[in-house]
Amino acid sequence: MLIHIKNAKGKKDRYTLLSSSFLELLRDYYKTYKPENYLFEGHNKQQYSSSSAQKILKNAAKKIGLKKRITLHTLRHSFATHLLENGTDIRYIQELLGHNSPKTTMIYTHVSETTIRKIKNPFDNI
Repeated sequence: MLIHIKNAKGKKDRYTLLSSSFLELLRDYYKTYKPENYLFEGHNKQQYSSSSAQKILKNAAKKIGLKKRITLHTLRHSFATHLLENGTDIRYIQELLGHNSPKTTMIYTHVSETTIRKIKNPFDNI
């Protein structure tokens, strides 16, 4: 499912993907909390600051016993990496991330060893 995000990173509007399984969770959340201005609101119905969002992520990671360092950027990087590993064209990933240059997207996404192992040598077809 494609969703429109207003004033995303860099104050840009963009489209991104929303898992259909998350849609039900968001509906339940919306019915319970009835946000007015932002889907996820902080104190006094205000927008979460990036530092508040980072604290929420760190607390969640601590709760599940995650030992690795995690940031909001880690989630963005992981999203891009999983798209790439699942065969999504780099140009679509560039659009979803809101990058102006494909070079930025190439730096942003690393190629995993698992993906490299899936590459078939052309000489195997001879």
